[in-house]
Amino acid sequence: MDSRHDYRLTVVVPAYNEETKITATLEGIPASVSRIIVVNDASTDRTAEIVRDISSRDERILLINSASNGGVGASIVKGYQRVLEDDDGIEDVVVVMAGDGQMNPSDLEAIVGPVLTGRADYAKGNRFLGGRSEIDKIPRHRLLGNLVLSILTKIASGYWHISDSQSGYTAINRRALEAVDWAKCYPRYGCPNDYLVRLNIANMRVADVPIDAIYGPDWRSHMRPHRIALPLLRLLSQLFLERMFRKYVVANGHPIVFFYLASFLSFSASSLLFLYVVVKTILYGNIPQTATILWGVSGIVSVQLLLQCFEMDYRDNEWLFVHERD
Repeated sequence: MDSRHDYRLTVVVPAYNEETKITATLEGIPASVSRIIVVNDASTDRTAEIVRDISSRDERILLINSASNGGVGASIVKGYQRVLEDDDGIEDVVVVMAGDGQMNPSDLEAIVGPVLTGRADYAKGNRFLGGRSEIDKIPRHRLLGNLVLSILTKIASGYWHISDSQSGYTAINRRALEAVDWAKCYPRYGCPNDYLVRLNIANMRVADVPIDAIYGPDWRSHMRPHRIALPLLRLLSQLFLERMFRKYVVANGHPIVFFYLASFLSFSASSLLFLYVVVKTILYGNIPQTATILWGVSGIVSVQLLLQCFEMDYRDNEWLFVHERD
């Protein structure tokens, strides 16, 4: 661990119905951690009772009980807001470790490393960087969903070097904590994606750190893919538009906005021409050559414009990339 003493290392533990795992999670947190904030998200089991019992033996633990179930994102925000209440001049580094024991305490030093050294404002774990052995531990349906969301999050957030977007094992410094309006953040499963977009708007440096993938035989998830798919797609679309407006319209009038607009118009024209070609072919039995050519050209143009947008966005955000493997 970093040898400096001018920081306070805090761990925020969001927990919901984790009575069978919360003890091992809390007891596994290293002694180098100064404070542990457990946010009980209105659990209906003995989670709160167990945490209170452990806190009687570990003075580092502070329990916050939510009146109603708000989601993992809401619990993390409550932990962050509690840290921000402290204004004693000590530099805070805040780590998030889930209450289900899925985050290996031995990875904590690697997670906080880029933040403590000042190379990054925010660091997140990445199970994909651990090689094939770590990837094979991830359930197939979770891996596929994560890969898709990672690609969409790259586009929405501007952090093109980031993958494993749903990893919640993170560390953040006080500068980044103060740069984001946490009250506006998404309260449930899409919170990691939301945080990345807001951090990018604030020009915070982000690092991806290799971590272990932990999925035991009794592992379970409160997440239901069929319920979150559409809300997440809607969230990422809204976040993308917000980032474009705040970062590339309000902040500096970047030409990428015009390229995205031109790509959208070209794609719309291509879609209308495609429908015209299909309808004309079905109704009259002949393929309209001019419309077909225009459809192909507009489609190619829209793809080229979109790729140009991605390139411009990548270059504009490249200075925010922290490559821990270098």
